[in-house]
Amino acid sequence: MTIPASFIQELIARADVVEIVGRYVPLKKAGANFMGLCPFHGEKSPSFSVSPTKQFYHCFGCGVHGNAIGFLMEHAGMGFVEAVHDLAGQYGLQVPEDDASPAERARAASQRQKQATLTDVLEKAGDAYRKSLRQAPGAIEYLKGRGVSGEVAKQFGIGYAPAGWRALASVFPDYDDPLLAESGLVIVNTEDGQLEASEAKRYDRFRDRVMFPIRNVKGECIGFGGRVLGDEKPKYLNSPETPVFSKGRELYGLYEARAAFRDRGYALVTEGYMDVVALAQLGFPNAVATLGTACTTEHVQKLFRFTESVVFSFDGDAAGRRAARKALDGALPYATDVRSIKFLFLPAEHDPDSFIREHGAEAFARFVNEATPLSRFMLEAAREGCDLTTAEGRAHMTSNVRPLWSAMPDGALKRQLLSEIAALVQLDAAALSDLWASTPGPRKAAAPPAPRYSESGGDGGDYPDMPPPMEYEPPRYETDSKPRKFVKGKRWGGKFEEPIEPLRGRGKPPSRPDVAVRLLLSNMAQWDALSHELHLMLCDLPGSHGALFTWLDSQLHEHGVQPWAALREGMRGLDFEGLAERLMNVADAAPVPEGEEEQHLADAAKELSSVLDFMLDDRLKAQQSEAIAAVGKDPKALERYKALEARRLELRNRLSPRGSETA
Repeated sequence: MTIPASFIQELIARADVVEIVGRYVPLKKAGANFMGLCPFHGEKSPSFSVSPTKQFYHCFGCGVHGNAIGFLMEHAGMGFVEAVHDLAGQYGLQVPEDDASPAERARAASQRQKQATLTDVLEKAGDAYRKSLRQAPGAIEYLKGRGVSGEVAKQFGIGYAPAGWRALASVFPDYDDPLLAESGLVIVNTEDGQLEASEAKRYDRFRDRVMFPIRNVKGECIGFGGRVLGDEKPKYLNSPETPVFSKGRELYGLYEARAAFRDRGYALVTEGYMDVVALAQLGFPNAVATLGTACTTEHVQKLFRFTESVVFSFDGDAAGRRAARKALDGALPYATDVRSIKFLFLPAEHDPDSFIREHGAEAFARFVNEATPLSRFMLEAAREGCDLTTAEGRAHMTSNVRPLWSAMPDGALKRQLLSEIAALVQLDAAALSDLWASTPGPRKAAAPPAPRYSESGGDGGDYPDMPPPMEYEPPRYETDSKPRKFVKGKRWGGKFEEPIEPLRGRGKPPSRPDVAVRLLLSNMAQWDALSHELHLMLCDLPGSHGALFTWLDSQLHEHGVQPWAALREGMRGLDFEGLAERLMNVADAAPVPEGEEEQHLADAAKELSSVLDFMLDDRLKAQQSEAIAAVGKDPKALERYKALEARRLELRNRLSPRGSETA
């Protein structure tokens, strides 16, 4: 996207920096300028000056300065393009985009209008929930019992959703308004398509819950989290994914904690709403929380817009270690030489709230200061399960640590870690570097030889063992002569055999995402073994597949590994229930013979590895196309293309031997 420089100049000239800054910082007239407390560092006497004539702000204490666009970028954490659009919207200006077609501009404008409308709806609901809290003694007692003061409840906008099924009908006169469903406030139940939209049953999503508004960096309400007052399940309930809300990108409490990041010098990432609120109450206003999902690269990137130091806080149990491992994957790409990333593991019997109340704020601050640095936690994660007294164990660690080390940006930290890794595995640093440069990257499990899928003997596409395209229908019967007899058919990408239901008409074989769903629901432990990149790829899939994988990730994060029967109960009523049941019904048709369970699991892991390799290659190919399209506008686009090509070459080197073995 290219925004003309002339428009930016016009926008800065038209914007009133005093008005923009004044929305976030209380200002008082002082001669020709306005003065206030600097929002970028803690101070007791105002040294932050805003000039209406120069349209400029400057702090005489910390030295920050800039115009209206710069203020939105620095204070609200926006990117340049986002800040320009936000500022232009405030003054009713349409941002011209040199490289956008009229249709693209219209679509973007429509999207921005929809987001603004949904935010208005959510803000109105938030106001209603806050009013309801005043008449909800049970909710007030719950908050008091958790040590939450009225001042902190007001700061975070905490409210209460009444117990009735349609309490929001008194807030929104048109309860059938589609915006209520699109914003996630109202559930529309058509009873699996048996009812027409006009006859669908509508009811409030949040009922009898303490409500925590989720705000974006601009302070706009984009969703809610609700907590039950007792022990009912689910204990926490989030808004669904909407055009303005994505769990994988947003952090609870970020809007409230931004200034505290600068005062305290770091961001503290916790696991729940109440952790954030309680920590703010107990003297740690720099806490934020993920929203029922693992920490992602988007979360980490957003935090580093505001601070150069992040501490992840987790419970010391197995679930906490799993969550920390996910956070490590998300943080590694941002582990530069000037940033600090640490991992804090509390005793199993404590969360941050209980720890501070028992041991005091100073003890918790010392605990934070002594948290495990990223470098040490990365090595601990890589050596887990590896006996470093044996050559095999050291080789295993070498394989484990390579993708983690490779994900880090180049710099002194990365190079020092290479030396530490080399010492642990008893290799010279240069030898280890040469080894990694001359061999393909490690994988969780090697994929088996896969058959060619070309009845005419062709090579089948980019790779000799490329799985069949969607329109291909493999033979399901021994012969085409009658009578037709159903026999077992070999699955692509795996050695084990299982029956496939006969097709009625010209059906389609399972797609790669279908196969991934079947394998991961059959053995949820495999999800935890996948890399963060593969998690993102699967969760980003369109439609029911992406929604299912996102849900699966949250289930592992919250409940650990579960069998299919437990997962089946947990997904009842969700949009992807039908997809999962259809695929698992086929899988259940072939019980594993007694004594062959281990071989079956190994073969399934190999099949999954093969499927994901091909899906990853498709993803990299699409990213290459985007990079090529950006050449001429983005000076780094060609570098991205070359890096993606190197990764695809590594994939091809790994996959090609399978094709030659089956040629």
